[in-house]
Amino acid sequence: MSRIAIPATIAAAPTDSQPLLEAVHKQLGVTPNLFRLVGVSPAALAGYLGLSGALGKGALPAAARERIALAVAEINGCGYCLAAHAYLGKNLARLDDAEIEANRRGGSHDAKADAAVTFAARVTRQRGHVEAADLNALKLAGYDDAQAIEIVAHVALNTLTNYVNEVFATDVDFPVAAPLLAA
Repeated sequence: MSRIAIPATIAAAPTDSQPLLEAVHKQLGVTPNLFRLVGVSPAALAGYLGLSGALGKGALPAAARERIALAVAEINGCGYCLAAHAYLGKNLARLDDAEIEANRRGGSHDAKADAAVTFAARVTRQRGHVEAADLNALKLAGYDDAQAIEIVAHVALNTLTNYVNEVFATDVDFPVAAPLLAA
């Protein structure tokens, strides 16, 4: 059970959050608990949606964004985000179960994607304190400076939602992601 009240409906959310939540509902067909929870603060919801929307128009395709989200959620131990991004990874980005598992482990079966996920995982684990060699490996795999910045921005965006969900114990409203088996 969530540690703070999540508005049960869009109409129960703060007035300034309602149009933003309606836009989420229009886009997704549902209004997941995360959005209604963050909507308790209209400023936080606007900030989250603004960054998410801008990055959605960036250079990284949906599959790369979901791969990064899965790695970050696993590292940060966020069950809500693991469930959400496993679902979105499978149904939106068309990732198979083996790829989703590899992403959760901080890698990918695709060589170029592996560089991005490995870098994102390193940024997450090291809280940004990566080595020049980490960035060089990303660039050698074919990523440019703008894409590297976007990867870091996705790590930050996903860390934000991981922390919100863990601090407030957001009720999971996606199919729960099974725990990883030890490799």
